Amino acid sequence: MVSDRSLEVLRVIVQDYVASREPVGSKSIVDRHSFGVSAATIRNDMALLEEEELIAAPHTSSGRIPTDKGYRLFVDHLADLRPLSAAQRQAIETFLGQSADLDEVLARSVRLLSQLTHQVALVQYPSLSRAKVRHIELVPLSETRLLSVLITDAGRVEQRVVDLPRPLAEPVLIELRTRLNSALVGLGMSEAASTLTGSSLTAGSGLGPLEQQEAVDLIAGTLRDQVGANRQDRLVMAGAANLVRTEEDFTGSIFPVLEAIEEQVVLLRLFGEMASDQHGVSVSIGRENAPFGLAETSVLTSGYSSQGGNLARLGVLGPTRMDYSNNMAAVRAVARYLSRLLGEN
Repeated sequence: MVSDRSLEVLRVIVQDYVASREPVGSKSIVDRHSFGVSAATIRNDMALLEEEELIAAPHTSSGRIPTDKGYRLFVDHLADLRPLSAAQRQAIETFLGQSADLDEVLARSVRLLSQLTHQVALVQYPSLSRAKVRHIELVPLSETRLLSVLITDAGRVEQRVVDLPRPLAEPVLIELRTRLNSALVGLGMSEAASTLTGSSLTAGSGLGPLEQQEAVDLIAGTLRDQVGANRQDRLVMAGAANLVRTEEDFTGSIFPVLEAIEEQVVLLRLFGEMASDQHGVSVSIGRENAPFGLAETSVLTSGYSSQGGNLARLGVLGPTRMDYSNNMAAVRAVARYLSRLLGEN
């Protein structure tokens, strides 16, 4: 069993090592922290921590660093979830509040989270496979070009430019828009895709002469692609350059880590297996991420919700030597604000 004082020693070892990247020795603990005991007593506490595999010696020096197990104990029981400063909270509200649609708010969220934590930031699109069609708009840009707009109940706006083989008469465009909205609004993405595939929505009377049918079919095909894109869960990422800045924290090359985070399916699977703790934050540390090719990283996530109750996650990924307290607070704060912002919209 580890004593309360030994746990406090583990806390300061984690904090000092995260701050300095230097192994922490008993003398520096006595000099920098008010334990009121001798360096010999601290060495005894460190020996107990080492026996429990909570700290380890990286080389023959007297200093010690936290192990994955030590970080896990720190996160579960010792981390002090510091609230964000007033300036940080204001930055979140100002920066995210300027977003025009779901795509922009998610892109801004990862950029902001990366800046707050100095880690790779990731955000999952809200469970798009469960989203429903809210509205379809066809906006003429020129005689032979239009904008196909798909809006979901999750707040996502998917836009595609369609280059037509020939001009499309306005009455045909109006009729097509009416048919599409009448048939698709309220349907889930899978149902919408099935309705568009092999249906008679865009064929037959009411949609102009046969020479215009090619343009109508092209519009319908583009819309099928838009619906298909919204059926796929995917991630937005920012701050990959932060991994390069912390390259010393990885024993080998960081390229395997970069390759792993490019595999969105892998990260989405990891997100799906993470359970939130009492702070509403999920933390997966070091060897816990080995099945995903991320054994030298830690991943912190928190859930957020969009309109209709669609759930997704956002978080950060970086080396195990990270400021867990600050990063957990930042992830939770951005997730909460994102839920509020999307709920309002």
